[in-house]
Amino acid sequence: MPDPDYYDPQRVGELYAPDINAATRAGNAADLRRSDADRQRVALFLVDAQIDFIHADGALSVPGALDDTRRLIGWMYDHMPRITHIKITLDSHMPLQIFHPAWWANAEGDHPPPLTPITSEQVERGEWRPLYDRVWSRRYVEILEEDARKTLMIWPYHALIGTPGHALVPALAEAVAYHSAARRASAETIIKGMIPQTEYYSAIEPEVKIPEHPSGDINRALLDSLRDYHAVYIAGQAKSHCVLETVASMMRYYDAPMIRRLHVLTDTMSSVAHPEIDFDTLAEEAFAGWAAQGLNLVRTTDGIL
Repeated sequence: MPDPDYYDPQRVGELYAPDINAATRAGNAADLRRSDADRQRVALFLVDAQIDFIHADGALSVPGALDDTRRLIGWMYDHMPRITHIKITLDSHMPLQIFHPAWWANAEGDHPPPLTPITSEQVERGEWRPLYDRVWSRRYVEILEEDARKTLMIWPYHALIGTPGHALVPALAEAVAYHSAARRASAETIIKGMIPQTEYYSAIEPEVKIPEHPSGDINRALLDSLRDYHAVYIAGQAKSHCVLETVASMMRYYDAPMIRRLHVLTDTMSSVAHPEIDFDTLAEEAFAGWAAQGLNLVRTTDGIL
């Protein structure tokens, strides 16, 4: 399908009010088949395609994300008649969370700058001290290293609820609205990251489970809902973190036949830049390993299988 008149790829990355009226009018005028009539059901799973990760001035801007998003939106308009439903995850945070600077301080009272790793040894020595939920925070860094084999990373304040950075990229919001009108199918939004005491990269589960919290364990309802589709296309940001961990969860909980339904759009995602850690190489190695287990790594130029 051709791109609608209101869509300008050069505006991807610009902060503006999405023209939902134009998008829904164009969607209605497209006169496409209702999604509930699809015999081959295809889901687009959008991971954290938010302003803070994609715009150049976003709080946690991912290098390459603007071009990724242009390719994604073009792919969406090309394949509107084939995309049955869209599921959207939104990273959703508050200032006081365990991975934000305000949670920690050193002996002088200084908060850690963004992209600072905090190890259990540093916490034990008192180099970094939790200011909130102190018993849990000390245990958390230990559990993270033991179970997830990761170090707690301090991130800039990002995807804060109520700020522009939390919203979908405007041009992408228009594409979603177009699909909703054209296919008569509302997108589903999945909120993640609201638990102050744990990181929550994966859309399926937190880094450290907190079963007593309503969203502190495996989201089995979400996993089960994806089984309704013959193919699931996964896109978004960042390749090295939230996309990676979401796919890791899917690989952990799905059987081989379901894994073969998963398609990662590799040219719609990029990795977080860090001065000392090569996140992209780590992500490439993980995806290559999963591909050997049946995960489909595809590009937007490949179309929909």
